[in-house]
Amino acid sequence: MLFDMIKSLHIENYALISQLDIDLHGGFSVITGETGAGKSIILGAIGLLKGQRAETRSIKNGAKRCVVEAVFDVSKYDIQSFFDSNDLDFDGVECVVRRELTSAGKSRAFINDTPVSAGLLKDLGDRLLDVHSQHQNLLLNQEGFQIQVLDLLAGNSELQDRYRESYRQYREAERLLEEAIATSKRNRDDEDYWRFQYEQLADARLESETEQEELEQECELLEHAEEIRHELYVAQSMIAGEDEAGSDNVLSLLKRATSSLQSISDKYPGASALTDRIDSCYIELKDIADEMESGKDSVECNPIRLQTVQERLNQIYSLEHKHNVDSIAELIAIRQDYYDKLDAVDNSEEHINALRKAKEKAYGEASALAKELSGRRSDASREVEARMVSLLQELGMLNVRFQIELTHDAANLTSSGGDHVAYLFSANKNGALQDVSKVASGGEIARVMLSLKSLIASAVKLPTIIFDEIDTGVSGRIAEKMAQIMSGMGEGGRQVISITHLPQIAALGSSHYKVYKEDDDDATHTHIVELSQEERVEEIAHMLSGSELTDAALQNARTLLGIRK
Repeated sequence: MLFDMIKSLHIENYALISQLDIDLHGGFSVITGETGAGKSIILGAIGLLKGQRAETRSIKNGAKRCVVEAVFDVSKYDIQSFFDSNDLDFDGVECVVRRELTSAGKSRAFINDTPVSAGLLKDLGDRLLDVHSQHQNLLLNQEGFQIQVLDLLAGNSELQDRYRESYRQYREAERLLEEAIATSKRNRDDEDYWRFQYEQLADARLESETEQEELEQECELLEHAEEIRHELYVAQSMIAGEDEAGSDNVLSLLKRATSSLQSISDKYPGASALTDRIDSCYIELKDIADEMESGKDSVECNPIRLQTVQERLNQIYSLEHKHNVDSIAELIAIRQDYYDKLDAVDNSEEHINALRKAKEKAYGEASALAKELSGRRSDASREVEARMVSLLQELGMLNVRFQIELTHDAANLTSSGGDHVAYLFSANKNGALQDVSKVASGGEIARVMLSLKSLIASAVKLPTIIFDEIDTGVSGRIAEKMAQIMSGMGEGGRQVISITHLPQIAALGSSHYKVYKEDDDDATHTHIVELSQEERVEEIAHMLSGSELTDAALQNARTLLGIRK
């Protein structure tokens, strides 16, 4: 089986690195170098590709920006869906991940030259890279990590997804119920106030949104009825009324004008047309005069109606002022809101009971899936215990006991189920089993973590794995066995890289890289180089004997490397 791998790594202006370009290979590779040479710097740069926080102090002194870029071979890794769902270019063969940081504090991330968020970069980074540094040994303190290992080895991915969705629905049902109960309590406290406000608005019988405008117009008419009647009378009189002479209104004058034009119609060709036009004006003005007469008669001085209209308007204005609105439409909306609130109060118990049943149903479904998860974890734990004991015995812990304590608490579900898990450990024949994180030494924890990683790698399609000095606290034959386990993890094309200080581990790498520092007139620079076979002999000999290179150390190095001379 082939896995994705880092094909090449480019680092520019990061910490002590001015520019670093290195090609990496599949299988088991090792990185060595003196303490302080910069191995952790390279690891920090790789961490940027996993979406870790970028800090401007990481930029090399005097540089305006730093760049970290890696090319991944993903041709044998099923990752197409990630690119499709995030609308990213993907050729199915390579993936280029780049992170840039400027001295001004701006950080940018790119996937196949497309700008992406740090969160999306982290998502992809977690799929492509698994970096195990020394602080990750603290994961053994975390129950979540212990459960995650069991689930990975039990193949619970699909069941986990179903459970998490069921648990989400249960928590949502629980939230809605709690919210409804709290709302009902608050509503009960406000019920009397709401009911008073609603009844006052309901008593106003507000139905038409245009009522206020219509009443205001009517009120204006009633208040000025006498004035309106008088002015209509004056205007109508000017057009069609009779004065004392009986002949000076507009209509009578038009009649006389028509007679004058008709008298010259046989002498003046335009007279007929002018007569017709005056006749049209006469008809229109007569109609206007009739409307004025009718209007004058329809306008009534009605003090009783005026008082009724004013009282209704005062009621509307008072409600609008009270509720700080400007229209009947808004008052109707407020009345409906009070109605809805009171309806919720009146029906709250029924609503709460329905939500309580929904929560119980959701809990039952989540609880059933949690129980199924627990059963599969229990089955997997027996196999994990046996395999862990076998691996740890190979790593020199002959009397080791390793036990997974699994208890199920159906009454207290969490996002991972209802299980509580503890990894119990004893390195001694008669020692009491205790939590591994509390009783294991640094070297023992390193071996436990390597064994767990080995189990996970054999069960799951892990990406590139980088171990940062996982060999802390071990040496000699145990270190060699740890190297054999890491080498086994790298078989079949998986990329496993170990940063190490131990010659036994360095000797088993199929590829060997050396990190070193170099000074020039201006600064100190970190470099990395892939070693040839003879250079590996010298590097491992130095790791065995220190700065003085002895013939015995060289011979031991060749022996470790399996070189006959």
